[in-house]
Amino acid sequence: MKVQKEKRFALLMAARDSDYVKKMYGGYFNVFVQALGDQGEKWDLFRVVDGQFPDRDDLQNYEGFVISGSPHDAYGDEYWILELCFLLQTLFAMQKKVLGICFGHQVLCRALGGKVGKAYSGWDIGIRKVRFTENFSFYGYFDGSFDEIPPTLSIIECHQDEVCEVPVGAQVLACSDKTGVEMFIFGDNILGIQGHPEYTKDILDNLIDRLLSNNSIEKGFAEEAKLKLMKTEADRKYWEKICKSFLKGRWITLSL
Repeated sequence: MKVQKEKRFALLMAARDSDYVKKMYGGYFNVFVQALGDQGEKWDLFRVVDGQFPDRDDLQNYEGFVISGSPHDAYGDEYWILELCFLLQTLFAMQKKVLGICFGHQVLCRALGGKVGKAYSGWDIGIRKVRFTENFSFYGYFDGSFDEIPPTLSIIECHQDEVCEVPVGAQVLACSDKTGVEMFIFGDNILGIQGHPEYTKDILDNLIDRLLSNNSIEKGFAEEAKLKLMKTEADRKYWEKICKSFLKGRWITLSL
């Protein structure tokens, strides 16, 4: 009897755990695994923000990699960000699956030749409706059947930077009224998503409080964001399906 090899995935953590997330979820690692993991998989955590990176010789043993969000700028020149860019270039050359979330989306773009910077329209905090481009239709293979993804989905957002220009050869898959590149794909193995598929509303609510307390946002803006958050829901299950489908080779993109 052939024993199926355990699939391994790696989370490249570009942020430190907040006190709230540690208390409620045991850390962001658990938040990601709960959203993207499946039974029988092994997920490893590498705190790249603290200089912890996977061994180069071990990269081939992973099915896919996920880059988290971060309070740092993806266009910054901190040593760990430059090392992360080099790692992402290596993974791209190896044709490994890489999913970038928020900062991860932006640093993927930078590493592969695109441009990122401050958003001219300022902070985007809350639940944003994202529109998929007209040129593509998305299908994910879930639970033994094909489920079509709706043309618009709502997602939790929290960013003041954005992708300004995708790498040559990459394709923009989604946009919103606030952000021109909400999602892009590069080949079959690179996917960037500006929003947070893994976030719950309480995580964002706490993050708004922290941004207010360190004077990153104004009180009126924070109160309005919290009020809107109470009235809207994100399409988390669809976003989780999209991410898991991409990472685990059950993703099909059909050109119309």
